[in-house]
Amino acid sequence: GSGKSTLLNLLGCLDRPTAGSFLLGGEDVAKMNDDQLSETRAKRIGFVFQSYNLLPALTVVENIEMPLYYGGRLDGDTRDRCVELAKLVGLGNRLDHRPSQLSGGQQQRVAIARALAPNPSVLLLDEPTSALDPELVNEVLEVIRRLAIDDGLTMIISTHQVRFADEVADRVAFLSGGSILEEGPAHEVLTNPRHPLTARFLSVMEADKVPETVR
Repeated sequence: GSGKSTLLNLLGCLDRPTAGSFLLGGEDVAKMNDDQLSETRAKRIGFVFQSYNLLPALTVVENIEMPLYYGGRLDGDTRDRCVELAKLVGLGNRLDHRPSQLSGGQQQRVAIARALAPNPSVLLLDEPTSALDPELVNEVLEVIRRLAIDDGLTMIISTHQVRFADEVADRVAFLSGGSILEEGPAHEVLTNPRHPLTARFLSVMEADKVPETVR
């Protein structure tokens, strides 16, 4: 309830800001018309939601292809690219499986590959492990960790995994009541918070439970 999902929805061009400005590539999103907003969302921003939102009748590869259809970017290399993305998230042996044949962790990895299909400028992830059983969390975090550290992909993540945020994030922000309490370099904020509410929150958190954190 701190405003993490609302912030990501604004950054992902799913909602339009009613005040202030939001610059994406030098363009003010608040001033875009609906067509410009849709095009920006389809071609420049990848979004991974808390729930997987996969289409049950489609296979792994077909689900990954979906944003390419929407963005009008299909060509002869589309299937090869989507197969490579499936392999990237560890599902090269599940290409023809449907969501009902996959675990929750596997479904979320399909959702990550689908978000990567249009080659977005930024990937937004809204608590990507919140719907997973504990034993499936690490397999999804490992994919995100690889994208952040090995591939250098720009991501903004809302997460409840403090240790993970400390490991992969360049910067973190703590939100409360729709406002940013504190933000700065990840390790510095997580180990030496300046705001008393941030410090109090971290003091009672276990190592594997993360605060209201947005990277």
